Amino acid sequence: MRQTSSSIPTETEWLEAPSGGGMRLDLLLATIPEVKSRNAAQKMIEAGRVRISGKKELRSSRILRANDCVEYMLPAPDAVPAEAGVDLHLSVLHEDDDCFVIEKPAGIAVHTGNGMSRNDTTILDGLRFLFRKRKLPFSVSEVLVHRLDKETTGCLLIAKNPKAHMALQKQFEKRTVSKFYLALVSGVPSPAAAMIDAPIGRHTGDRTKMSIIQTGKTRNAATTYRTLTTSNGMSLLSCELHTGRTHQIRVHLLSIGHPILGDAKYETMKSLKMTALMQIDFLCLHAWKLSFVSPTSKKKISVSCQLPKKFENFLSEHDMKLTV
Repeated sequence: MRQTSSSIPTETEWLEAPSGGGMRLDLLLATIPEVKSRNAAQKMIEAGRVRISGKKELRSSRILRANDCVEYMLPAPDAVPAEAGVDLHLSVLHEDDDCFVIEKPAGIAVHTGNGMSRNDTTILDGLRFLFRKRKLPFSVSEVLVHRLDKETTGCLLIAKNPKAHMALQKQFEKRTVSKFYLALVSGVPSPAAAMIDAPIGRHTGDRTKMSIIQTGKTRNAATTYRTLTTSNGMSLLSCELHTGRTHQIRVHLLSIGHPILGDAKYETMKSLKMTALMQIDFLCLHAWKLSFVSPTSKKKISVSCQLPKKFENFLSEHDMKLTV
C-alpha cells in the first residue's frame, strides 16, 4: 500500500470475477452470489455485460484459461414490481433532458441483491414512481448509472433514457466523473491528507466483504482523503474516489487504521467503542459531490448534497464545522 499526493482519474462499474481456469464462462459467473444462476449468467453474456481481458465476450461456452481476467456488470434486477412503483419522496437535486441526480436516503438498497426478499422496497421502486409521474418510459436495465451502498446517503446519478445511460456509463468507464464523499472516522489521520493506493479484492474468508489482504485477484484502487476537522478523537474527511471498487472508501480507510464510524462491516475494536460511546446509529458516509458532463448539452454538471440532518446535527453537537 502506498500513500502519495498525486491524483489519477475516476470510476468504473465493471467488477472482477474470481479465477476460473478450465471452467465454462457461464458456469463461473453462476457462482457469483449477485448473479445467482446459469441462466442469468447467459443473459449477461448475451447482453454484452461480460468481458475477458478487456474485450467483450458473447460466448457462454467459452472455456477460460488460468490467466484470463473476467469482468462483468451486474445484471438488471428482475425483482422490481411491474406496478406503478413506490413514492419514496426522493429529493431531486438536478434534472435535465438526460438525467436526474437524486438524494439517496439511508437504509434503502439501490436494487434487489443477495439476501434480500423480492418484496423489499428499493430505490428502483422509487425511480419507477418518478418516471411514471413524469410520463417517461422506465426500464430497470437503463436507469442506474452507478450504485451506493444501502446505508450510504447522497448523490446518485440516474439516466432518463437508453442513449443517456450508455453515454453516462462511458464517462464512468473512462473515469471522467468526479465523486467526493464525506466520512467521519475514528482517530486522526497522519498525514492529514494523502492518497491511499492499495488494490482491493474479494475477501477469501467472507464473500460479502472486500479487502486489501486475504484476497484472490485484486484490482487497483486509489482514494485521496483530506482532513477537514477533528474533535474528541474523531475526524471528518473529504474523500475523492479515483476508482470505483466495491466498498472502496470503507476498505481503504480501515486499511490505514481509521475506519468509518457506524460501520459494522469494516470496524476495529477502537472504532466499535467510539461508535458506542458517541451513540452513533448510522453509517457516517455521505456521497457529497458529483460532477459529470450532461450527454446532450455537453455542459459540465456539478451537484452537491447536504448532509442528512442526523449526520449534520451530530457534527454540530461536537463542534465539527464542515469547511471546504
